[in-house]
Amino acid sequence: MCIRMECVRSVFLMMCVFLWSSAHSAQSVYPRIRLSHKELWELNRTWVFQGPGPSLQTQTMMLDEAHERLYVGAKNTLYSLSLERVNHQHREIDWASSESQVEDCMMKGKEKPECANYIKVLQQFNTTHLLACGTGAFNPLCATIRVGHAGQARQFELEEQSVESGRGRCPYDYNSPVTSTLDRGELYIGLYTDYWENDAALCRLNNQSYTRTERDNRQQLNEPKFIGSVVIPDNDDRDDDKVYFFFTERGMDAEGVNNKAVYTRVGRVCANDQGGQRMLVNRWSSFLKTRLICSVAGPNGIDTHFDELEDVFVLKNKDEKNPEIFGLFSTTSAVFQGYAVCVYHMDVVRAAFNGQFAHRERPEHHWTPYKGRVPYPRPGSCASKVNGGGFSGSKEFPDEVMRFVRSHPVMSSPVLPLHKKPVLLQTEPGGRRLTQIAVDRVQAQDGHYHVLYIGRDDSVVLKVISIYNKDTDTIEEVLLEELQVFKVPVPITEIIISAKRQQLYVGSEVGVAQVRLHQCELYGSECADCCLARDPYCAWDGLTCSRYYPVGVYTKSRRFRRQDVRHGNAVQLCNGLQIDGEKYQGAEERQVYGVENNSTLLECTPRSLQARVLWYIQRGPDREKVRGDESVVITTHGLLFLILRIGDAGMYVCQTVEHGYVHTLLRITLHVLGGERVSALIHRTGEEGEEEGETTATSCHLPIDSPPDLHTGSNSDPTSRLPGALPGSSLAPAPAPGPTSRLWYKEFLQLIGYRDTQRLEEYCERVWCSEKRRRKTKLRYTQPLGRGERRARGRGEPHRTPRHTMDT
Repeated sequence: MCIRMECVRSVFLMMCVFLWSSAHSAQSVYPRIRLSHKELWELNRTWVFQGPGPSLQTQTMMLDEAHERLYVGAKNTLYSLSLERVNHQHREIDWASSESQVEDCMMKGKEKPECANYIKVLQQFNTTHLLACGTGAFNPLCATIRVGHAGQARQFELEEQSVESGRGRCPYDYNSPVTSTLDRGELYIGLYTDYWENDAALCRLNNQSYTRTERDNRQQLNEPKFIGSVVIPDNDDRDDDKVYFFFTERGMDAEGVNNKAVYTRVGRVCANDQGGQRMLVNRWSSFLKTRLICSVAGPNGIDTHFDELEDVFVLKNKDEKNPEIFGLFSTTSAVFQGYAVCVYHMDVVRAAFNGQFAHRERPEHHWTPYKGRVPYPRPGSCASKVNGGGFSGSKEFPDEVMRFVRSHPVMSSPVLPLHKKPVLLQTEPGGRRLTQIAVDRVQAQDGHYHVLYIGRDDSVVLKVISIYNKDTDTIEEVLLEELQVFKVPVPITEIIISAKRQQLYVGSEVGVAQVRLHQCELYGSECADCCLARDPYCAWDGLTCSRYYPVGVYTKSRRFRRQDVRHGNAVQLCNGLQIDGEKYQGAEERQVYGVENNSTLLECTPRSLQARVLWYIQRGPDREKVRGDESVVITTHGLLFLILRIGDAGMYVCQTVEHGYVHTLLRITLHVLGGERVSALIHRTGEEGEEEGETTATSCHLPIDSPPDLHTGSNSDPTSRLPGALPGSSLAPAPAPGPTSRLWYKEFLQLIGYRDTQRLEEYCERVWCSEKRRRKTKLRYTQPLGRGERRARGRGEPHRTPRHTMDT
């Protein structure tokens, strides 16, 4: 019965998401630009640090722009990488577990790979030191790392005298989730504190005190998975600062349909919380939590929730009191896989924590808003001048406040996202998991945009923007780029963004990749290419597609800065062609030969994967749109003729349409050769080749120069004029040529209308002679063959016609 109900729920969930997606603005599931790791490398857009070993096993990363370094915690090693180039001038600290520590770990039943020192915590302790903590072969350790002052000679060394136990500051297992942040010398951390991972806690550690959540209190934490943490001030009074923790946990009894449901929470404590005097001693006296909602509205008012928080990113603004919070969520269904990104504003978060408390009489009862009297000062508030009350610290709070906050840690109102819906939604993303998120706030000509960088489990980073339409209350998702940052498909485990350097630093188990946030010239060399890209980083400056800067930032004039991120209207901005335009100026021209009754592909691949390709055939003044049928198929690679006919000859025009802008890419003239004539020619040359026997020698005294053009007779690549030949392919056939081969290509050139055969014959003889000399040189280093073998070798198969002709 439960299984059946779960299937019904999953089907209903998919229906809700489908209905919501159909109401969403039209968008493409394809990225506009897709770049492989090789292409990124060739474009000089990425650099990868892989470390000395087979894999880096990256656990955590920390950006230090003051020292211009990226610190990486990995397996048994700490790395200091250059922000300029991660694969240049790195430093490392070996911090492996000792042999005795590894032996003790294995005696406890752990495998050897687990019994290493995985660096899980890495924080800026002060201006000259880092705090690093590792699992220490299931015996956590912490130490300080000296990095020196900014601007001085670079230092990177572990201070041996600082090594101490890391219990309570680092988990035992390298797979255990952990989040940490350090503020004013105090470490705030969420982790499992024991070997068996039964004791989950949110802790604060300093030299004087240790404050944490209560043990075995499932109202506070119920099998949590820690995701992120951040210190956010409420106002100018630093005593009123709050620490926010983001985590998922199992639902409490009677909270949902079943107690195995997973919910995303945001919890908070006061940064100056000292615990109580008689109650909650060394325990948080201000801990509260509420649910973080990311859902899709369905029919009949029933929402579909994305309950599993995968990652969180806090985008800080000039107003440090009001950062924007981006959460990457997934569904918990075993049948349906979907991901969503929701955005939260701090005023909504604070309103939820200042609202009603949740209450229930017994564990089996449902949660309801608390209607009774709330003690003073309000539970969850900080001892600060802003809150008044004359309390110098939490130890002076009345016991009534302590009892209330212990029994009512949950808020009644959840935190709802911006626009009450996700800004990005992906359903069934090709079987791929979305793992990490980072966000950059970019100023464009028509406003500010959030550029989302989302990591997948196959080494891919997606670059996405979302555009909200206030009039229609819809959101358009624009997938700008799909970047494969590592050569092998591995999950992205960390993404750090440097807005100052305009770089992205991506971590995985195989290494750390550095990727430029933008490469505007990649979009093309025309105004329309730049405007259609809709990349807020880029604009047309009158000459090239280049980085957009607001007026007053590196520029004083708005002249030639053409950009339209919201609409991508290249027709208006660039005076482009309309949908019914017939101008072909600037289009590339090609000649293609095909053989009757064979298959032929007219290749045309646009740069943008979001562009729609249209094919037309031009016969005289008339132009007709090509429509697919049983003999012609329009593919993503071009126009495929399954069975070529004589009547298919003509000029074909390949055009792309994107946001109303029409661009002519190619004009291809297709020549169709009669099938019977080509078959007779091949058959006749084959018979003559058998009668001719071995080839005769040719004079080899002429130097090799450029080949003649098959179309004009000038010196250019002849292979571009042969049927089915690929650009850059060699004209010379594979076997050593003789009179038979010369006869074959002469008659074939006559067949396609080429007349200057004498020049081409001279060139081919030079190529063949060069091949003959190469073979003679090679024979000097081979063993002589016996007479029988030599005869067998001489009776090989006759010379064949070029492969591309047979395929055509």
